Amino acid sequence: MKRQVFVGLVLAVAATGVLTGCQSAYYGAWEKVGVHKRDIMVDRVEDAREAQQDAQEEFNSALEELQTLLGSDGGDLQRAYEKAADEYESAYDAAEKVRDRVDGVESVATALFEEWQQEIGEISKASLRSSSQKQLRETERNYQQMIRSMRRAESKMDPVLTTMKDNMLFLKHNLNARTVGSIQAEFDSLKQDINGLIKEMNVSIEESNRFIESMKQ
Repeated sequence: MKRQVFVGLVLAVAATGVLTGCQSAYYGAWEKVGVHKRDIMVDRVEDAREAQQDAQEEFNSALEELQTLLGSDGGDLQRAYEKAADEYESAYDAAEKVRDRVDGVESVATALFEEWQQEIGEISKASLRSSSQKQLRETERNYQQMIRSMRRAESKMDPVLTTMKDNMLFLKHNLNARTVGSIQAEFDSLKQDINGLIKEMNVSIEESNRFIESMKQ
C-alpha cells in the first residue's frame, strides 16, 4: 500500500487524526477503508528507507561541495562557500526527515503490537492462539533488529552535522584561502565520518528491505 494511490483519502484521514488529536482515530479511519496497521507499518518503513536513501545523497553532495570549496582560490571562494552552505542545509533537512520517518515507524509499531497481543487473547482455540503468538514474537524480533539499525544510522548524523556546521561558521567569519586550508584535517575526518554514516545507512536499508519482505509474506 502506497499513499500515492489514496491521495484524497489520506488528506481526509489525516484531518480526522489532527482534529481528534488521537492516534486511535487515525488508525481507525484507515481500518474503515480496509487499510490496517500492518499495511501502514510497511508503508512507513518504506518511507523511512527512502528518507535514508535521500539523506545519503544529500550528505554526499555536501561533502563534494565542501571539497570543491577547499580547492577554490580567491575569486571563487564566496560562491563555493555559498554552495557548500546550501548543501549543509539540505543535509540537515534530510536528517530531520529521517528522524521523523523513523519516529513514525516506532509509533505504528507500538500500536500494531499492542493490538496484536490483545487480539491473541481473544482467540479461543489454543493451537491458533499459540501460532499467532509465535508469529508476533518473530515479527517483533525482526522489527527490533531493524529499528536498532535505523537508530544507529540516525545517531551518526548529528556528529557529522555538528562538524559541518562548525566548519561553515568558522569559514563564514573569515573566508580566505588561508582559512580554508586550515580545515583540511577537519575535512579528512569529516569524510571518514560521512563514509561511515553512509555504510550504516546501507545496513539499515537492507534491514528495512528484509523486514518489508517478511511483512508481505
